[in-house]
Amino acid sequence: MILFTGLSVATVPAKAQDTSNGATGLPLPRFVSLKSDRVNVRLGPSREHAVAWTFVQSGLPVEIIQEFENWRRIRDWEGKQGWVFKSLLSGRRTALVTPWEKNDRTPLRNRSRSDAVIVAELEPFVLTSVDQCAGGWCKVNGTNYEGWLDQTRLFGVYPDELIED
Repeated sequence: MILFTGLSVATVPAKAQDTSNGATGLPLPRFVSLKSDRVNVRLGPSREHAVAWTFVQSGLPVEIIQEFENWRRIRDWEGKQGWVFKSLLSGRRTALVTPWEKNDRTPLRNRSRSDAVIVAELEPFVLTSVDQCAGGWCKVNGTNYEGWLDQTRLFGVYPDELIED
């Protein structure tokens, strides 16, 4: 069995998805990921607004909750909100494994069933790519693993969200 470790920080799971559309016609809220290793999050939707904080890891999932011209108001896994220029975001789906847990490992299974064989256990805060989600399970992959996770154990997908491969 493989064990992956990651940073452990407390927070709450993602909120249920509302299906309203933003100015782009895409649903709000919706999950995307960070395209760059350095993403400034600003207090307002312009370069004149101060930088509130900076993300320093690409691929992290964030939730777009508002759109204004070329700016997107995002929420991270801790619930912090700010504005990011749209070109710094990607439609690629990623997720964090239980960032709201401190010690619980999440079983990665070889099939999308709770009685399927466990192929690894993922520590909280492991960043993973999401290939598809259906029936409460998401197929995920990383550098040294691939398998199925319980959808409720991920920040970066909505409960029961359908993501097709």
